[in-house]
Amino acid sequence: MILIEETAVPQAALPVVQLKAHLRLGTGFSDDDVQDAVLESFLRAAFATIEARTGKILIEREFSWELTRWQTPCEQAMPVAPISLIISFGLRNRMDDTEIVDPSEYKLLPDMQRPVMRSTGVNLPVIPKGGAADIRFIAGFGSTWGALPADLGQAVLLLAAHFYEHRNETAMSDGNIPFGVSSLIERYRTVRLLGGGRD
Repeated sequence: MILIEETAVPQAALPVVQLKAHLRLGTGFSDDDVQDAVLESFLRAAFATIEARTGKILIEREFSWELTRWQTPCEQAMPVAPISLIISFGLRNRMDDTEIVDPSEYKLLPDMQRPVMRSTGVNLPVIPKGGAADIRFIAGFGSTWGALPADLGQAVLLLAAHFYEHRNETAMSDGNIPFGVSSLIERYRTVRLLGGGRD
């Protein structure tokens, strides 16, 4: 399975002003924006880290997903949440010819943990041997910073501030994130059951 982020978090959605306030950086100077590019890079890193840890897409954007078999014949759990729209669903054969599936043959069952694409009939269309299903969708809590749940927004600011404050450290990290961030995102993490399979 291959998940590709087709569009990036828009620059306008990055909470640079909020991060400056969180870091208590000075304002009112002619060079107020001198660190904006650095702050934006740490915010993007914080977004990516939290999304990877939780499986939740924070700011709305478009994704494409390729898979070669269904989880069950009648439905497929989606790779991230929340998902607001399935843009398209196509079946590609081994010759890379794609047939678009009629939207009336499937539906999206929204869920904050595990949204599902389900057949409206008996089963989802059969994926061609040697081919793949290509699904494009929109995922995220909303298109603006204000659409995020308050705890996830706070986690982003805390983690971006952590990255900023430790930007000059060259020692190898153990991969852990600050306890405060872990606490804030814990309830959003997808529960894994049955030998690593997702619930």
